[in-house]
Amino acid sequence: MRKIIAQLFISLDGVVEDPHHWHFPYFNDEMGATVDAVLGRADTLLLGRRTYESFAGAWPEREAAGGEDAPFAKVLGDARKIVVSHRQLSLTWRNSEQHEGDLLDAVTALKSLPGGSPIAISGSVSVVRQLLAARLLDELNLLVHPIAVRKGMRLFDEAETSTPLTLRSAETFETGVLDLVYSPAAPPGEASYDDAKGHLPRDER
Repeated sequence: MRKIIAQLFISLDGVVEDPHHWHFPYFNDEMGATVDAVLGRADTLLLGRRTYESFAGAWPEREAAGGEDAPFAKVLGDARKIVVSHRQLSLTWRNSEQHEGDLLDAVTALKSLPGGSPIAISGSVSVVRQLLAARLLDELNLLVHPIAVRKGMRLFDEAETSTPLTLRSAETFETGVLDLVYSPAAPPGEASYDDAKGHLPRDER
């Protein structure tokens, strides 16, 4: 069973929209290695329309330019790219195809395909939300930036149900960015203040 891993740049107040406006000052070698460990090692990318259009508008030109980011651009270009959208799209970036049919059925089928590398998602918030709700996302990698953006779409929107997660790993970069990896968890169960108060410090002086 192949893993599905989503990686998102996120602000301290939960904003994930347009990270190119605020996250570049925090991008260092540590973050570059983390991005490469997810996107650079995946042979399949699952992308929402907006993320795909952003990538397709930049990475093919960077590959063609032959600069220092060209090798990573080639890795992204060589990967299979599945684009999720209700609109009919014209996909010009090589190895790109548009998803058709039910997303959850398609992702379940993708997870069953042979191969050792994970299927990666970058950004693509609507896709991440759906897979989290269906418990089809194996890992959620949040790169939490020490900045409150204070406007824009948040990762978790208003809903009637909660989304419990288990923290699998945590690392702090020199820039103050937190590299957090979560996986879906069972609901934590019922508890009240009466259950919690026994854990408060006691003054035994």
